[in-house]
Amino acid sequence: CLLLNLLLSVYISYVYWDIKSLLVFFVVFILTADYVKNKRPVNFPPGPRMFPIVGNIFSVDRKKMHESITELAQTYGDVYSLRIGQRWMVVINGFEVLKEALITQGDSFADRPDLPLQVDMFQQLAFSNGNLWKQQRRFTLSTLKYFGFGKRSLEPVILEEFTHITKVIRGYKGKPFNPHIFLNNIVSNIICLLVFGHRFEYDDEKFKKITKLFEKGLQLEGSIWTQLYDSFPKLMRCLPGPHQTALNIWKNSKNFIHTKVEDHKQNLDPSDPRDYIDCYLNEIQMTKGQADSTFDEDNLVACVLDLFVPGTETTATTLRWAFLYMAKYPEIQEKVQAEIDLVIGLSRQPSMEDRVNMPYTDAVIHEIMRMANIVPLNLPHATSREVQLRGYTIPKGMTVITNLTSVLFDKNEWETPHTFNPGHFLNEEGKFVKRAAFIPFSAGKRVCLGENLARMELFLFFTSFMQHYTFAMPAGVKPVLDYSFGLILPPLDYEICAIPRQK
Repeated sequence: CLLLNLLLSVYISYVYWDIKSLLVFFVVFILTADYVKNKRPVNFPPGPRMFPIVGNIFSVDRKKMHESITELAQTYGDVYSLRIGQRWMVVINGFEVLKEALITQGDSFADRPDLPLQVDMFQQLAFSNGNLWKQQRRFTLSTLKYFGFGKRSLEPVILEEFTHITKVIRGYKGKPFNPHIFLNNIVSNIICLLVFGHRFEYDDEKFKKITKLFEKGLQLEGSIWTQLYDSFPKLMRCLPGPHQTALNIWKNSKNFIHTKVEDHKQNLDPSDPRDYIDCYLNEIQMTKGQADSTFDEDNLVACVLDLFVPGTETTATTLRWAFLYMAKYPEIQEKVQAEIDLVIGLSRQPSMEDRVNMPYTDAVIHEIMRMANIVPLNLPHATSREVQLRGYTIPKGMTVITNLTSVLFDKNEWETPHTFNPGHFLNEEGKFVKRAAFIPFSAGKRVCLGENLARMELFLFFTSFMQHYTFAMPAGVKPVLDYSFGLILPPLDYEICAIPRQK
């Protein structure tokens, strides 16, 4: 019996050490394989030390990722690398380097990376490449121009939308309110008119729900869950978490657009298109059977989503920052209002023609956009071929982060980069000066498709608000210029008072 117990003890010990050795071997093998697979290539940009498997996921502050990435450039240079999970990326910082990449070598940096989350969400226009991107972008630009996109013919539409929101604000009688939803509504209604052919009332529950979903989706896209999903897609598809919420948000958003497409199909007159969806449905019919055609209903839904979300969130978020900055700097708000009173007065509506005679207001709007830094890390790019940049070799297909934060706050380009200073856009005579380093809409071949419309909306909406109201924080409350990090950089929710100006 003693002998049996001894043999059993030896056997168990052997099995235990055998399993332990196997686990040690497995761990060493995984770590070695990860090191060999993810070793920096020859002449690849430098970067911070990495953890096994997860790389540099924990090297940056997820709540202030754009600031962390900008700070890393002070240590590793304007061109450096990060490994997020199993995916390498190159980060480009500073105006001169971004200009070299996006403009001088624009063809080489014009692609988008193949990101698993984007593929699963099926957002085609912004993250597509090759013939698909070229066809869809060309068609979208020409169609929206046909409906006045970025042209003066949209002025009455924008100004009419302002009359709707001013009725709502008037109801608060100078008392505090949260401008968040209202600003989303007025901006998204401009896109709605172009895409759907009609605007929504502000109390429309479906409309309110879908705009909230868009904002939530963009916030989740800028979170660590997106990085984990793109790094370990097979695993993350099976796991619960906020990434599943993001997928459901875009699924519900696409269903909303699908219903609009079906409504259009029931009342389509090919000879008299009413909006973007009508034109796209016509294009599907005209290109049916062509081998290289990329026009179908799935791409239509994806393109509408791409137009609707950025077209709403970026401009509305900029206006939310505008109210905050005007409340924080009342002396600047007074100078804007004085210029409006001089050039426009209080009775007539503003026009884009007024902008040339309003250099200070124009400068303030540009400084709001610079300081707000709405899309801090831009949308990711990818190299279409092997590229030489600042002495480093960037392989074909590499994800590239063009850090707009590093440009909009570049100390070599701005006299007081971290101070709200409209003088950045004024010369000694007080005339407006366009700055080359002002690229909140990105630059090169992937410049924001809606830049002209956004500029028009910002000028007309901002000037109209300043013409009719003085913005101030509630009694005893100071403006908080803090943000919530995501793909878009919105301010924290706040309440503000819109005090009607005396006519």
